[in-house]
Amino acid sequence: MTAHTTTGSPFPVVPGDLFSRHQIITGLRALADFLETNPGVPVPEYGRDFDVFARQSDDTGSAAVVDQVAALLGASVQDDRPSGGHYFASRSFGRITYRIVHIPDRNRREHDAHMSYRDNIRIDEGQDHGGNGWAA
Repeated sequence: MTAHTTTGSPFPVVPGDLFSRHQIITGLRALADFLETNPGVPVPEYGRDFDVFARQSDDTGSAAVVDQVAALLGASVQDDRPSGGHYFASRSFGRITYRIVHIPDRNRREHDAHMSYRDNIRIDEGQDHGGNGWAA
């Protein structure tokens, strides 16, 4: 598939991505219109996060995407990788926060290894409320 760039954008635009992007933007506008015309519908009191994960072929490429988006957002990059965390930038638009996140490959592999045990843990429904309810 051919990638195209738009004027002023450092990101390649892939035609299939344009459809997804259009659907997201249209959906957000429709939701905003719905909430505005239906004031009785509850919304999260503290807002919402709109998380986007940079998924390039390697850690360097994903971190570069975060850097580029941070520049567009006018936001600082937070680098929690030295303590086993993520590399991310965010900007709030009222009570909605857009966050671009890079999860280092090592963190993802550790998480996958940890979660590989999830099928070996089950809740013991017969446990009374005095215990923790977990059985291995």
